[in-house]
Amino acid sequence: MPLMSLLLPLVAQVGPASALPSTANPYASSLPIEIIEKKDAEAARRAREAQVVRLPTSGAGGGANGGAGSGCMNAVEANPQRSAELAQAALGNAIGRERVRAGLCLGAALSALDRWDEARSAFVAARDAADVADHSSRARLGAMAGNAALASGQPGQAIALLGPAATEAKIIGDAELTASIALDRARALVGVKQTGEAAAALAEARAAQPGNAQAWLLSATLSRREDKLAQAQAQIEKAATLAPQDPEIGLEAGVIAMLSGNEEAARRSWQSVLAAGAGSDAAATAKQYLSQLGPDTTTKAVP
Repeated sequence: MPLMSLLLPLVAQVGPASALPSTANPYASSLPIEIIEKKDAEAARRAREAQVVRLPTSGAGGGANGGAGSGCMNAVEANPQRSAELAQAALGNAIGRERVRAGLCLGAALSALDRWDEARSAFVAARDAADVADHSSRARLGAMAGNAALASGQPGQAIALLGPAATEAKIIGDAELTASIALDRARALVGVKQTGEAAAALAEARAAQPGNAQAWLLSATLSRREDKLAQAQAQIEKAATLAPQDPEIGLEAGVIAMLSGNEEAARRSWQSVLAAGAGSDAAATAKQYLSQLGPDTTTKAVP
């Protein structure tokens, strides 16, 4: 399958939450959907979801590398170590497009093994092996490399990798990929404390894909962290319109409401998260927040 057909879902993850923020010190605790955080499992999943890209099967060694047409990417989740070995072996003789495919598989396998620095190098090498006119492959592989850098806690490296990837995505007019890369750039920029640039990256994501609920959610989170609560409220309302059942939006809406002094609205938001998915991580967080609010004194007892 050609790499230009790959789809890379670059979405945000939920950070840990430990305590209800107070209006006196709203950023003292870990809050939901912290855009600086990046879970390793998400980056590994992205790499695996790069769809099935088969290793080259050239010469006498083709059967060993190709595995009767099963493809390296098919085996990544089941046996990432073996997939990494197959991909590394294929790279020995691979040229051109075959080198791109083998490098993609190697990066995906190393991501599944949490070997993020090596994965980043593999994705970069695959990107560089792609033809300069193959903007789609170069954009996606650059985005994967940036994800690996984020997962390894290197936001500065991620910024350097995601910038060129964004340029390639814009050349081919891929709005979804452009928005996704912009979201990752925002996370990386927050990681190096460049919040103004992060806000600009989020605005770029919203412009490229206005219907992307995650772009509005992360925008609301950053606005809230910057104490721009009116702006955060407008952004979280837009996110809720686009994805009314998303529990992370409900969590963030409650935090914004609480910081704005609207405890009743916060309670409603968190109760909606509980009602939508009992047993989920988001529901556990909502339950914790609600317990810190105490009983609902606005509810009248039935005589």
